[in-house]
Amino acid sequence: MTASNAADVLNLVGFATGTALYAMLLMLVLRRRQPSDSARLDRLPLATALLGLLWNLGALAAYGLPRLGLLSDSVPLSALSFPALGFLAAVVVHSVARDLGGGRYVVGLAYAMAGIAAVLHSATMVTGETAASTLAFQLLTACFTLLIVPLGLLTRAQAHMRRAFWVLALVLFAVSATHLGSFHTQQDSWWMQLLGHHAAIPLAFAILYQNYRFALGDLFLKRALTLLTVVTLALVSYWAVTRLPDGPAAQGVMLGLWVATALLTPWLRQQVTVFVDRVLLGRIDYGVLRATLAQAVADQTSVAGVMDTVTEALTRALNARRVTWTDAPADAHVHEAQVVVPTTDPPVIVVRPGELTGGRQLLSDDAALIDAVVGIAARRIDAIRLTLERYEVQLREEEMHKLAAEAELRALRAQINPHFLFNALTTIGYLIEAAPTRALRTLLRLTGLLRAVLRPDGEFTTLGRELELVEHYLEIEHERFEERLRVSIDVPADLRTVPLPALVLQPLVENAIKHGVAPSVQGGDVIITARRVSEPAPVLHLVVRNTGRPLGTDIMRGEGHLGLANVERRLAGLYGGGATLSLTSDEAHATVAEICLPLALPAASPQHPDERAAAYRTGR
Repeated sequence: MTASNAADVLNLVGFATGTALYAMLLMLVLRRRQPSDSARLDRLPLATALLGLLWNLGALAAYGLPRLGLLSDSVPLSALSFPALGFLAAVVVHSVARDLGGGRYVVGLAYAMAGIAAVLHSATMVTGETAASTLAFQLLTACFTLLIVPLGLLTRAQAHMRRAFWVLALVLFAVSATHLGSFHTQQDSWWMQLLGHHAAIPLAFAILYQNYRFALGDLFLKRALTLLTVVTLALVSYWAVTRLPDGPAAQGVMLGLWVATALLTPWLRQQVTVFVDRVLLGRIDYGVLRATLAQAVADQTSVAGVMDTVTEALTRALNARRVTWTDAPADAHVHEAQVVVPTTDPPVIVVRPGELTGGRQLLSDDAALIDAVVGIAARRIDAIRLTLERYEVQLREEEMHKLAAEAELRALRAQINPHFLFNALTTIGYLIEAAPTRALRTLLRLTGLLRAVLRPDGEFTTLGRELELVEHYLEIEHERFEERLRVSIDVPADLRTVPLPALVLQPLVENAIKHGVAPSVQGGDVIITARRVSEPAPVLHLVVRNTGRPLGTDIMRGEGHLGLANVERRLAGLYGGGATLSLTSDEAHATVAEICLPLALPAASPQHPDERAAAYRTGR
């Protein structure tokens, strides 16, 4: 393989690569154009794509068709392609100096010189010359070399990387114009021909990096650099093969290098993507961000917490001044600049990315990141809403249970009042005639009893207050039964502060008198005791024992004992299986009513359900 063959291959591949790159750029520009975009924003990349495509297509045809024997004279093709090359350099100058003070003069000079060169190249078709205009290339070389100086003065405030990029592009163009205007021969080295013919490729990157770094960088640069990397690898491999003698060995090495290039292409694409994202665009690793954000969102227990976490992460990732979120009505119009969080149920939540810093615009990967992040947020919000819905159902059930318990307590109090009033008032009426002093004392006790029964202390009271109510009741009943009723109360002082449900002891005492003492001619003893038992768990034992009539089958079946039934249901509702009520007979045939309940209050009793719901929603 000779150097001449290598140069031909390099030039053909170079022009084909340039054609592919500028065609790719043209498609991206046309795809991104929107009716609302200003003409100035679209004009330069569009002109870059068209001029670069015209130059590479014309040069490819002018260089390749004569070598294939399909065309003998390439002057007409050169007259069309060389002017495009001059205007392409002028577009670079335009993109650099268009917003600078005094820049319009530099831009005007660049376009004027490109126009003069185009006229000179076109004149070759009229005069019938066999080569492009040497004067045109010399003017372009001198003009764009000299323009670097005023451009450097006008762009003193630009970053060094940005200035170096367009300076290098113009220098390469000047070298290319010098080479093309020197009527190069086939004896030129391959690298000289490669540099002289294909300096238009850096011009496209210079324009993009100058003003469209974020607008097209993620789409064009990744594909363009991947293509250039693969082509460079293929050309280097081809150059290495040209150093080998012709024969089967060289052909085998070339085949192996082709296969290796194909296998390395996916890895090269990945490395180019990382380079563009990290170095040129300065973006963080979005994959790591999604994983980290998913964990952070999973730790949130409120919708506001989820959305605040998401918007803070997007603000940092997108270099935005601020990313906000808000609730929106289900039928609200969503603007193009907003992203809807795709939750299953309303209310609808929208995310609004604000202005990006550093002239940055949303890229395709940025849009994909936002979609992925709002998807993560939507799943967590749906889970939180479902949990809240279930919790609210539980709270409603607890509230209904509480209301039912309060209704039972009111029913029990209502039952006590008329039952007592009839017997107590009858007794007081008898005592007014027989013993007025006792009648007054009994009336005062009845007043204290009614005040205690009707006092709205809530569902819980203390054992001491419950005993006060029982003592008032027993004193009134003692006036009625006199010597037939004998009472004994044995409750340690330290137990009188123990909390317990209201009206659980009084119904047991009432039951003992009504079914034990009252039916017995001899009456009976009513003995009330309370003990603390620590094993296996701390519990309170309340026992009401009466020695009146023995326990009968009607009492065992619970007939007519609404008070006891209410007490049993209330204990079951408050403590579950932790509290019991039993009614038995002992060896002396006395009736024993026993309550066993935990010393500690139920877990739900100190805090109202609404307070627990508010605590859950606020994350406390």
